[in-house]
Amino acid sequence: MTPDELRDELRRRGIRYDERAVQNGTQFRCPGGEIFTVYNTGKCLIQGTRDSELARAIQECSPAGRVVVPRDAVAGPGPVFIVYGHDEAARNELELLLRRMGLEPVILANVPAKGDTIIEKLEHYLGEHGNVGFACVLLTPDDEGHRAGRPAEIRPRARQNVVLELGMVLARLGRRRVAILIKQEVEQPSDIAGLIWIGFKDKVAEVGGRLFRELKEAGYDPRADSLA
Repeated sequence: MTPDELRDELRRRGIRYDERAVQNGTQFRCPGGEIFTVYNTGKCLIQGTRDSELARAIQECSPAGRVVVPRDAVAGPGPVFIVYGHDEAARNELELLLRRMGLEPVILANVPAKGDTIIEKLEHYLGEHGNVGFACVLLTPDDEGHRAGRPAEIRPRARQNVVLELGMVLARLGRRRVAILIKQEVEQPSDIAGLIWIGFKDKVAEVGGRLFRELKEAGYDPRADSLA
């Protein structure tokens, strides 16, 4: 399905819609709560109200396999994935902040393993049929390191698993849907320039307002009173 094909179908049915460009595609929001995101690959993701007559009609008029209805999807762009290291206090603060915003955070430690490895669980939530729409990556001073031969330049670094998972969420969601939260003076990974990164000193709540704006820009509707 292409954006033009979806536009034609909505117009034929007399359905009004708001259209905007998103990462790798175009998103259409309809008055009934249906959200259709048509990607450059030709696939159409249906979110929001998924059991309406309109949503079912779009599924039926599209080629088999070109429409994706996420499993256990929530209203809106989907859950928010949290990547973290050893700083569980920061992770808990971020989870609480997101829940106060009315959003659904996903934390791998709280997800049943079902025999899956960490990478397999990541692939489940971030893969083609996953429904995560945004990720927050916590870079906290859990390790220390320096360039070879320069021990005097030792600096705090994030865990290696966090850097790996940062790359995975960037590849899956795109840089505009990943917020990197950097605590204190953690060394930034290479090639981070141009990405959304937000620095905080002690508490995640310090940057609640900035994160709120980034989520709004990504199509979420976080509760404003969460920042009071």
